[in-house]
Amino acid sequence: MNEIYLAASILSADFTCLREQIQSAENAGSDWIHIDVMDGHFVPNITMGPIIVEACRRLTTLPLDVHLMIEQPERHIESFANAGADLISIHVEGNPNIHRTLQQIRALGCKPGVVLNPGTPAISITPLIRQIDYVLVMTVNPGFAAQKYITEVTPKIVEIKEFLDHYHSHALIEVDGGINAETISLVVNAGARVIVAGSSIFSHPKGIAEGIKALRQAIH
Repeated sequence: MNEIYLAASILSADFTCLREQIQSAENAGSDWIHIDVMDGHFVPNITMGPIIVEACRRLTTLPLDVHLMIEQPERHIESFANAGADLISIHVEGNPNIHRTLQQIRALGCKPGVVLNPGTPAISITPLIRQIDYVLVMTVNPGFAAQKYITEVTPKIVEIKEFLDHYHSHALIEVDGGINAETISLVVNAGARVIVAGSSIFSHPKGIAEGIKALRQAIH
């Protein structure tokens, strides 16, 4: 089996001690730090901006995976790249100039990715496959942490894997939403290689390290 990467989502972290939270996740074996950016328009919540990305960049050397759930993301790509993002993903939905924006992300030295909401069909990625390094499949409706995994999305992960294989793409499949020790094997078996987890890491009753350990053990 190819390597599985865990991306700790700081949407579920305790921001009163963000340094300790991120360092604990890194020490416990998190591979990436995932940062959800929401503007209150594209999704019904408001979260983090470039200042938080910049702070995370000072706190860790892990790749910073920035998921933009915002309208007109092309207006803000440069700010997030300059803040220290390593990977930037944008939604297929509502982005009429998505090719240009993906090109902009790569030109700024970041890895570009596309995101599909649960109701968006897998075939939506086919015109974009040559331009992306990863596909983020949402397994909850984006906007809030600690939601329940939508099992109907699992076949879509399989379908996306088939598309990528057909086009001989090396793009990774990333999955975000409701991932815990009970659901992680579903997405890994379907083809996901980057697993975003928030509550199951930062809200684990025995602590961050035990949360990551439980996810790793569940994969195998």
